[in-house]
Amino acid sequence: MSESRVFKIPQSVLVVIHTPALEVLVIRRVDSGSWQSVTGSKDFEAEDWASTAVREVQEETGIDALHADCQLRDWALENVYEIYPVWRGRYAPHVSHNTERLFGLRLPVVRPVQLHDKEHTEYAWLPWREAAERCFSPSNAEAILMLPRWLE
Repeated sequence: MSESRVFKIPQSVLVVIHTPALEVLVIRRVDSGSWQSVTGSKDFEAEDWASTAVREVQEETGIDALHADCQLRDWALENVYEIYPVWRGRYAPHVSHNTERLFGLRLPVVRPVQLHDKEHTEYAWLPWREAAERCFSPSNAEAILMLPRWLE
């Protein structure tokens, strides 16, 4: 019996979770120890960006992005970047780049989160510039630094 391998879809979201006071949630990855915002790939090709963002936020933090107190905003920006060689094995052999769609999720105040313990070890709410400095990914840091322009 042969097993068919399921590869990751090279389309993901990056969700910057923040308060109106520009406090930003960052989470530490189990595998690399690096800090980041919520990220995750589509589960299937036809999954829309917003559904992916809502699902990933729920899985990684326990936050319901559709709750009345939350405001999920599609920034309609995408980064295309080369997948690090260490993670390429998760994708089909011909895949070398990922498209990442950016979202912001505004919460009214800082709140505790429930991490997915197989993915993240700890979290911190930090002022936006400090959060950007802590991020491993340059595109994640850049997204956090754009945050003030999205406040209404």
